Amino acid sequence: MPQTSMMEIITADALAPLRHGFFTRKGGASSGIFAGLNCGTGSSDLSEVVAINRSRVAEAMGAPVERLVTVHQIHSPDVVTITAPHEGAAPQADGMVTATPGLVLGVLTADCQPVLFADAEAGVIGAAHAGWRGTRDGVLEAVLDAMETLGAQRSRIAAVIGPTISQAAYEVGPEFVYGFIDDDPEAARFFAQGTGDRALFDLPAYALWRLRAAGVGHAEWTHHCTYRDPDRFYSYRRTTHRQEADYGRLISCIRL
Repeated sequence: MPQTSMMEIITADALAPLRHGFFTRKGGASSGIFAGLNCGTGSSDLSEVVAINRSRVAEAMGAPVERLVTVHQIHSPDVVTITAPHEGAAPQADGMVTATPGLVLGVLTADCQPVLFADAEAGVIGAAHAGWRGTRDGVLEAVLDAMETLGAQRSRIAAVIGPTISQAAYEVGPEFVYGFIDDDPEAARFFAQGTGDRALFDLPAYALWRLRAAGVGHAEWTHHCTYRDPDRFYSYRRTTHRQEADYGRLISCIRL
């Protein structure tokens, strides 16, 4: 996909020929701590500037901004099927699927995983906001189930994880570790020893494991870390460590 208005758009061959992109923070209208392409309406950024940024994203995706669909993300395993743009408030969910041409599915992240899904042959796509809680609770598998309901075959589905926090930057406490191991003892492999009683969690590797166990045809991560690249990505954890007032949200999109 070409660069648009100095935008930087990360793509994956596995999702071709469908138009898609993991947008970085470059090419946006926001300033200050939000500098760049902040698409988070839940941030304290100026709403009119966020609207400009979302319009630029829609243009890059070849659609009017009214066709760019996002949801009210709540770190859940909940998935909604989209057949038209929302009227009124966006539904609370963390996954979306559609078989409707012209709709752009978008998820917002700032360390959590954006995951884009496609069965190009069936004409079915999906998108998920997959933080640790949603991933553990099954949002990725729920997207696959919902895509199958629309006619996709999971053996044909490609799933690509975009920029997210990497293991080296994701330090967690013992209660966090126990929660995963209690859920599935095999999850222990995704934790490395940190400092003291801390552990380092490999969120994208865990998600790839879940996707492959669910029978997805292809799964990969783009290998971009949000925490370690402030020029390109927003990061909730980096903002917290720097004691900044707020943070921007990256957007990742796919359309038929």
